[in-house]
Amino acid sequence: MERGNQTGTGNFILLVFSDDPDLQSLLFGLLLSMYLVTVLGNLLIILATISDSHLHTPMYFFLSNLSLADIGFTSTTIPKALRNIQTQSKVITFAGCISQICSFFVFACQDNLCRGRTLMAAAPSWQPLPHT
Repeated sequence: MERGNQTGTGNFILLVFSDDPDLQSLLFGLLLSMYLVTVLGNLLIILATISDSHLHTPMYFFLSNLSLADIGFTSTTIPKALRNIQTQSKVITFAGCISQICSFFVFACQDNLCRGRTLMAAAPSWQPLPHT
């Protein structure tokens, strides 16, 4: 039986957008601001849906679920990217990569299901165009 190289590493090296420190600080600021706008906007949608009793309809229920899925969807990758930019780290463990891929897939599926259900709940409220 031949013996080969049995060494392995449990880490992946991430490609970075740029090694320029000035550009990385700009990228960090842009990613952080877009992430905060996304999370806060979706939290406002959820809060508005919960607080107003007129919005307790199936369409707004699915819209709030869509907002929750969107928060999870963006929270899967952006915080790790922000941490990597801030610490100048380019490594992710195999377990971290697999958990990030699985979480991304779960939230993507939930996001697509909520989009379809939101459209199905909103469709009866649309007024058809008159045909003459």
